[in-house]
Formats: sequence, structure tokens, C-alpha cells
Amino acid sequence: MIEWTDDGVILGVRPHGEGSGVLNLMTREHGRHAGLARGVASVKSRGIYQPGNCVQATWKARLADQLGTYVCEPTRDHAAVLLDDPLKLAGLSAACAVAETALPEREPHPQVYDGLIALLEMMEIPELGDAWIAGYVRWEIGVLADLGYGLDLDSCAATGTNDDLAYVSPRSGRAVSLSAGEPYRDKLLALPRFLLPGASGLGAGDPDDLFRGLALTGFFLERHVFATHHRAPPPARNRFVERFAQVTTVSGGGLNA
Repeated sequence: MIEWTDDGVILGVRPHGEGSGVLNLMTREHGRHAGLARGVASVKSRGIYQPGNCVQATWKARLADQLGTYVCEPTRDHAAVLLDDPLKLAGLSAACAVAETALPEREPHPQVYDGLIALLEMMEIPELGDAWIAGYVRWEIGVLADLGYGLDLDSCAATGTNDDLAYVSPRSGRAVSLSAGEPYRDKLLALPRFLLPGASGLGAGDPDDLFRGLALTGFFLERHVFATHHRAPPPARNRFVERFAQVTTVSGGGLNA
């Protein structure tokens, strides 16, 4: 018998049989890991097994390559806290869908896990306003980096300096300065101000800038992660971007927005 216990974030649940479900967790030490959980459809448990909620999970199986079973204890109910904020709930669903779609099964990605926890906690701070979306973009950049597709936004690909960085090359994922990129501006992605070197939260309250950030990570996730595995971007992420566009006044977010 193989058994382990780990902290995890619920990414999704697929019904299986009468009252049971295949539970997909993002765990810190065991990566994205599935298992059969019993009673997930009961009135008592339905609220626990929602995407974005945190649990302590014990997984058991006779053999390592089997589906195995989960027994979970809830530790943090993020979904209920965000229930009255449709945009944040859409962001939570998007993050869970990206993790479920992009990350290989049973491969540990502790930094992605820690970043997801930090993002979920950030979403619960009302004083931040929409700045949590900047955190979401940074988390997706972390996903790309952990999968081997890191963006280099610290200096210009053409000049090597970090002055007046304004664009990102869609080919290399490297930053490009305003002057070096001007002749090719229609072919470059816009670099949000909150991703400039040392910027921390700069620009995080600007809807245009946040939208550019979502366009930037969405472009590289689709090209390097989803398309590579012949998958479409998760519908939950598309809905999140669409909802953000609906509730804010933005001028766009594509190439050179």
C-alpha cells in the first residue's frame, strides 16, 4: 500500500459513479494529482469540493500507477469568500483551469503551488482593488518559467539595457526597448508597466495595463503550452478575460495595445 499526505488546492472534480468524483488537486509535493473521493456530491461535502478551496489530502493506492483514493480535510474555503465577487470568482476558476490544463500530472511544481496560494490569499484583500490581477499575471509567468518557457523582461534583447522597456518579442519572450522596438511595434507585444524591473505594483491599478498583462501571458501559454499539447486555452480563462473587459474600460490588450 502506498500512502502520502499533502496540502492541496482543488482544481476540479469529475463525477464518478453514485456520489463519488475524481478529484484533481494541485499539491505542493506531489504536483497535479488525481484520486477518487467518495461522497463529494453530498449536501454536506458539496461546498468543500469547489475549485480554489484548500484541503489536506491523504492519497492511498495499492500500486503507484493506480488512480487511488483521496480523503480530504478542508483547510481554507476561498470559493465561498469570493462568491459575491464575479470577477474574482472568474479569476479563481481561470487559475485552477490553467493549472489543471498546463501542468503535467504527478510532477511537483512547489513554486507554482506557493504562487497559487499567494494569489488566492491576495484575492481576499479588498483594499487591493483590481491589483490582484497583476498577481494573477505574475503567477502565469511563474507557470511558464516552471515549464521551461520563462520570459526575460529584465533588459532589452537588442541593446542589453533596461531603459524604456516597452515591448516583448513574441518569438523570444524577451523585452524590447521603446526605441529598438519602434520600427516593429505592430509585431510586438506590449510590456505592462507593473512588469518592469523593480516596478513591484506600479501600474497595477491601470485596467489597460492589467489587460495587456493578461494578453501577454495568454499569448505565450497558448503558443508554448496549450498548442504544444494540442489543447485549446481553458474556457474558464477566456471567460475571465472577457468578464474583465466587460467590467472595465480598456482600449485593448493584443499586439502593441
